[in-house]
Amino acid sequence: MEVHLVSESLKFMVLGMGIVFVFLYILVLLMRLQAIIIERYFPDRPSEGAPTSTGESEEEERARVAAIVAAIREYRKTQTKGS
Repeated sequence: MEVHLVSESLKFMVLGMGIVFVFLYILVLLMRLQAIIIERYFPDRPSEGAPTSTGESEEEERARVAAIVAAIREYRKTQTKGS
């Protein structure tokens, strides 16, 4: 009796895992198909107004870093006063 139950449980386990595997495989295929369709009909076009990081000068980068550092210092200053 127990052998029959074990074999039935193994059949259900394999069936369940097989169904999940097939579902995930189909899902991956559909996602790839969706990516191909989107790339074909809606290709990425760089916007003309957006600056690129390669065209950025070193001076602009330093100014951005300085602004970030100043903002962090100001935030920390206001946090310690409030506590």
